[in-house]
Amino acid sequence: MAEATKETKEKEFRALHRYARISAEKVRPVADLVRGLPVNRALVLLQLNKKRGAYLLRKVLQSAVANATQTDTDVRVNRLYVKRVWVDHAGLLHKRVRWRPGPMGRAMPIRKRQSHIGVIVAEGAKE
Repeated sequence: MAEATKETKEKEFRALHRYARISAEKVRPVADLVRGLPVNRALVLLQLNKKRGAYLLRKVLQSAVANATQTDTDVRVNRLYVKRVWVDHAGLLHKRVRWRPGPMGRAMPIRKRQSHIGVIVAEGAKE
């Protein structure tokens, strides 16, 4: 006899910050702090963190919460939690090639790294 399974569809809301002018390696440790936490607690942690990546991630998280409140009127903000956070490389900024000194008298290009920051929040209890 087959058992009926309950499938509860979570409502998910996302926000992206593309081409953020910060290296992905600097934002990833901050993203690890808030992954899986309730939104209210995550916002407090990001506000108290002094890193620049925390500021950018907090803005993206606030945008995801705003998306949740704008699209559905029956979403309870107190029940939202951070389902997924990702930080990817976005390439290098090459407006004008500038140079810095390298070893043995060589010249090395200045690399300005960028990243994509994404957040998905969902309503419901964390599994």
